[in-house]
Amino acid sequence: MKTKLLLLSIAALGLTLISCDETTDMVGSSLTDNVDRLHITADTFSVSSKSILADSVLARSTSAYLGRIKDPETGVLLTGNLMTQLHVLSSYELPAIDSIMSRDENGQIEADSCDIRLYFPKFYGDSLAQIKLTAYELDKPVEEEQLYYSNFDPEAKGYLRPEGVAVNRTYTLADLTEEDCIRDNSSYSANINVRLNAPYTAKDGKTYKNYGTYLLRKYLEDPTAFRSNYRFLHEVCPGFYFKITNGLGSMAQVNASQLNVYFKYKNGGKVVPATTNLVNTEEVLQMTNFSTDKKQLENLVAEQNHTYLKTPAGIFTELTLPVTSIIRGHETDSINSAKIELYRVNNSNADKYELEVPKNILMIPADSLHSFFIKNRLPDSKTSFLATYSAATNSYAFNNISGIINMFARNQSEAATNKNWGKVVLIPVELSVSTRQSGTQTISVITKTSHYLGLSSTKLQGGEANPDKIRISVIYSKFNGR
Repeated sequence: MKTKLLLLSIAALGLTLISCDETTDMVGSSLTDNVDRLHITADTFSVSSKSILADSVLARSTSAYLGRIKDPETGVLLTGNLMTQLHVLSSYELPAIDSIMSRDENGQIEADSCDIRLYFPKFYGDSLAQIKLTAYELDKPVEEEQLYYSNFDPEAKGYLRPEGVAVNRTYTLADLTEEDCIRDNSSYSANINVRLNAPYTAKDGKTYKNYGTYLLRKYLEDPTAFRSNYRFLHEVCPGFYFKITNGLGSMAQVNASQLNVYFKYKNGGKVVPATTNLVNTEEVLQMTNFSTDKKQLENLVAEQNHTYLKTPAGIFTELTLPVTSIIRGHETDSINSAKIELYRVNNSNADKYELEVPKNILMIPADSLHSFFIKNRLPDSKTSFLATYSAATNSYAFNNISGIINMFARNQSEAATNKNWGKVVLIPVELSVSTRQSGTQTISVITKTSHYLGLSSTKLQGGEANPDKIRISVIYSKFNGR
């Protein structure tokens, strides 16, 4: 149902009127002459909505995740497995070979120990939950010049080396069993530590005391292989895959991976401990393979009393905009404003591990669901729009999407043949923002929009059983006689 009314003000058009007359009978003529009187009208329409399954999304986030959790609101299980590569600098160098004192009985250089640390600035769930993983060595690097999605599985794609590293590790994010974890040390950064101290056999059949020894001796063979990312990944270390094998209750947001090789060397006449490390940076890949029970997600999508926004790679909300109704009778009018406000349905089952509400959501035409992210597009407030969650109103407000209404109206001939005509999709996103100073003003500019791969979930009012729960408010204008 729609309700029509005549606006007594044109504040929505951004115009300010000053008058001593308390009536508004002459609003049109106060702006124009009597021939071109401006008429402003408003209308509201119902917007239908439904949940749609987002089986996988383009994985371009700067964060990766490791763990397994259960959404307390929906009961959906989610597992995050981590693939990481290591970056080398063109200036990488070890101490002088003669100064390295860690050696075997034959006088050959060896590492005292070796580990990989996965650093996480934040996590979801119970820090005391026990999780078990297996760390695998990759047989070949995952190449960068391709598109990867959140369901990319290195194991299923044959990237794991059959005879390579395969180390089991049971951990808690509190890391209470870690002997070198000093909690009162201000320099300590929370991490998951996987030791690579078992004997290691390389592809050429040579066996080393541990993986660190393998790296040291590969460096001695050809230091230049450690100064080129391409050569290091293809000739020395393709990377590692961390797969969750058991446990439930925590998910770490991993922002850095670091491989450390420990040895001793002589410095100024003293033998001192040393560490050389290789880290993950943006120059190489780090990504998460998310897996969940598809049947559980399909059951949520089938619910009709509301819709969902769920990440990562979970559920989006699709809106069908009533474009035909909006433009009917207004073919010669201008659509100045079209506003939609989407209200949340609060979780009735409070839980201390409740997932966060998505902060930023993007509205794009359904036809652009994949191409928008593949082409690295940015919201333009013409056919793509951002809304930020407001705790005060418990809603997301798209204040003016008239551009997308006008776009569909111009292409109305496609309505009969294009199933996505008039449809938009709401997607939780992560924004990269740069700031610059202009005089006393700080200007922020969005530089990247990517799928949000963090843990978030919310219900929205609407759904196929509640078509009147979402309304779009439209403001039209036209000049008399035109």
